[in-house]
Amino acid sequence: MLPGFAGNTTGGSRSQSPNDMATYLLDTCVIIDALNNKRNRPGLLLDLLNAGHLLACCPINVTEVYTGLRPREEKATGEFLASLQYYPISRTAARLAGLLKRDYARKGVTLNLGDVTIAAVALDNKLTLLTDNLKDFPVEGLLVFPLPKN
Repeated sequence: MLPGFAGNTTGGSRSQSPNDMATYLLDTCVIIDALNNKRNRPGLLLDLLNAGHLLACCPINVTEVYTGLRPREEKATGEFLASLQYYPISRTAARLAGLLKRDYARKGVTLNLGDVTIAAVALDNKLTLLTDNLKDFPVEGLLVFPLPKN
């Protein structure tokens, strides 16, 4: 677990409005940066939590994180992921991911299956995606909290 990081303490999701609590679905790049203490991601996530927002992940994030995991990182990674609200891939989200991938391919845009599934989970649950890879998520209607790369 990240130092000083307690994770989410309440459940449920809400759509974001200016004065409302948001649930942020973390893109895998944000999780990896937080675990590696890069780009001030731990501080950003703590600021969001302190402001009353919730942080979440989905099965794609877990799979992608564990794909590059070193054995010595497993305990801290498991604790960090367990501190996040978890959104499964529902049948609705799976269908939406397939349709989005198909429809964007017909427009000549190739989307990564993992990214389009993360986007579909966010859309299905009315979550805001927290990412620094905007080019990977051109999906119409997706709420995105863009982060700088540096």
